[in-house]
Amino acid sequence: MGRYDGYRSYFPQSKSKGERIADAAKRQKALEKKGVKLSPVILEGAKIAETFWGKAWCKNIESYHDYENRLPRGRSYVRSNSVIDLQIAQGVVRAQVMGSSLYRIEFAINPVAKKQWAAIRAVCAGKIGSLVELLRGRISNEVMEVMTRPGEGLFPKPSEISFKCSCPDIAGMCKHIAAAMYGIGSRLDAQPELLFLLRGVDSADLIASASESPVATVPAGAGETLASDELADVFGVELETESVPAAARSPKTRRTAAKRTKTTPKPSARKKRVSRSARP
Repeated sequence: MGRYDGYRSYFPQSKSKGERIADAAKRQKALEKKGVKLSPVILEGAKIAETFWGKAWCKNIESYHDYENRLPRGRSYVRSNSVIDLQIAQGVVRAQVMGSSLYRIEFAINPVAKKQWAAIRAVCAGKIGSLVELLRGRISNEVMEVMTRPGEGLFPKPSEISFKCSCPDIAGMCKHIAAAMYGIGSRLDAQPELLFLLRGVDSADLIASASESPVATVPAGAGETLASDELADVFGVELETESVPAAARSPKTRRTAAKRTKTTPKPSARKKRVSRSARP
């Protein structure tokens, strides 16, 4: 066997997108039949990410110039639904990517440095119009800039990540790892709170820092709110509901409350009438 033949045995000819999709679906179905719980990355179109958080993650990946020759293959794989499992936890990502075989990926990501997180909190304090705006990425340019600033924001730089893949490619970032990295961007579309979990910071700290200063007025017509349970699900915090002081009520609410007080008979007067009618 010649040298080139040996190379081909480790790196077989690439399959078409249709073949990769079929292989991934077949392996996923086989694993699920065995009771394995998977969390696949399924793209509905050509776009990997649609939201601010997902796009910002992908843009950060594409700033890794040392790996730019591997990124196109990673995009191709994630678009073929080859990432059949993606699990994100604090400081670690585990994935299974279907290539010529099923490969297992794991990489560790360092937490955000305390000084760096304090700087992010300081910029966010008083500059977030609402939690809805933050969760949906509708934040000021100043906050957006510090969140996405390379090396200083929430997104990791290459030196903060260590990669492992079970494939025979000895490159620092193989195409399977690149696919898993892009898969994170897609996952952040639906679950932006996973970014905070992954980087080892508490999103509640960011919310608290925003409430320490007067919150900017929400623009007219925004009118979008989330229920407390929705915010808890999306951002991973529990929100306490506080009663609204009487002074903060609208004039209509105060008039309604006063009317109710005026028209409701006092218990003492009712009791007095009953006692009189009971006399012989």
